[in-house]
Amino acid sequence: MPLFETGGKKDLQTSIGIDAKTRSSIDPCADPQLVEYVNLKLAARGLPINGETSDYPFMELGAALLANLRERNRQADPPLCPADNAINEFLESYLEGGPVDRPTPKWVPSESLVIERHGLARILSLPANGDSFSSDIIESHRVFQGVCHNPQKDRRTTKGVFHVAEGGYAVPADKKEVPKRAFASLLAAALCPPRELMRLPFTSNQEDKAEAFVSLLLRPVVCPGVAGVVEEKSIEVRFFAPGNLVANLDFVESIFGNAGDPFLPENDARLDVAHWSGHTGCVILAPHLIRLTKKELGLPHITAATDRQRHDGMCWEREDELYNEGGAFKATCRDHRGIIVTLIADNYFGYCKKEVKTQLSYAA
Repeated sequence: MPLFETGGKKDLQTSIGIDAKTRSSIDPCADPQLVEYVNLKLAARGLPINGETSDYPFMELGAALLANLRERNRQADPPLCPADNAINEFLESYLEGGPVDRPTPKWVPSESLVIERHGLARILSLPANGDSFSSDIIESHRVFQGVCHNPQKDRRTTKGVFHVAEGGYAVPADKKEVPKRAFASLLAAALCPPRELMRLPFTSNQEDKAEAFVSLLLRPVVCPGVAGVVEEKSIEVRFFAPGNLVANLDFVESIFGNAGDPFLPENDARLDVAHWSGHTGCVILAPHLIRLTKKELGLPHITAATDRQRHDGMCWEREDELYNEGGAFKATCRDHRGIIVTLIADNYFGYCKKEVKTQLSYAA
């Protein structure tokens, strides 16, 4: 069976990891082809692979081709897929009034490692030559059924969690309103995580470790199809995570399915208007944001704050006050244009699932 099906509707194996004949789940980690494919993806990006090139005959054969691809990528500006381009243009417009020192030329990660089929995230979430991975925010273990991920926090309160950027729809009183400049500063920081967060578990047991953002395309259904009445419609959601948090992508794709490579025309929602609701979502995981202070995000001193800012805690008295008191949060910006961007300052799996459901509600 080929690794990928191209064109038409996604097959069960590449979208949700189910064998179409037996209707049973497939363990991607048991497929040596997929493990070598992950190494090919890393090599094409110029990242360290697991082991040596000589361990993989196909990689040795394609060494010149990979070198050519790396050089072409080096000489060109990293392109954005259609969904990412729409998100970036929206953020350029939305944040125009909140200038910050931008660490990257784009408002989305432009060189992420794309997870274009179900199972790749699971392979990347464990060392290729080991059965366990541990960091200060997650533990993952290879088990008989597949994998067991244990985030540091498996239960969260919702108090003070939901933050919404000003400038779009009116912010409800039970949510915290984030000044546009502060949201832009949060987003800028989200795009520059610390190196330890960028390290992929796949190469964590070796000296030369790969560091990258990983990304995923989802197409969750917002309107089921009814024969002769209405076509099935879905939204598109782009998920980004620093490499250390690739287990979160394994989790969400196992619920909502993998929608394939976002760069390919057959996966471009804009070319499938009959089945696209017209809404685009973006989620960026950034647990390091809880270490930022209110002052460095550009929030005002309490003496210069509005009543709403004082009520929501969007101001400071002491220079060392942490944003949201150092607790986990989700910060969202959205308006009438049908694009919603959310930063999640945590790696709690439940927030990822609930955010997709929130974006489905936004589309509905």
